[in-house]
Amino acid sequence: MSLFETINNDIKKAMLAKEKIRLTALRSVKSAFLLEKTSKSGMDEIPADVELKIIQKLVKQRKETAEIYKANNRNDLYENEIAEADIIESYLPKQLSEGEITGIVKSIIEKEGASSMKDMGKVMGMTTKELAGKADGKAISDIVKKLLS
Repeated sequence: MSLFETINNDIKKAMLAKEKIRLTALRSVKSAFLLEKTSKSGMDEIPADVELKIIQKLVKQRKETAEIYKANNRNDLYENEIAEADIIESYLPKQLSEGEITGIVKSIIEKEGASSMKDMGKVMGMTTKELAGKADGKAISDIVKKLLS
């Protein structure tokens, strides 16, 4: 069963259980998937890696919005955004810890023979491909910068 079908089934469950926040979060995911399906690619099925990227993007948006609400003392909206982010994030694979990411980045740097910041693009490309859906891009970037500098 694809992630799209799982989201559809969970929307039905949330409707029956009258879980408003869960329903709103899942509907936004479904909307993003439908937009991707009808975009320029025009594919019937969304590849799994694209689904993960969409979900990561939605989680990141929710967290950034929540921080803005928190900065403006809107705790009611902040809590709502965090709750939605947590619901959407539950559809991502388990996120790797900083230590696990560092180990993978070190092995890629050794394999590629990278030694300076000039090689950052090459290392980032391979690392983000390998860790797709398992780690945040900013966390990967910070670790690569630290190891190459």
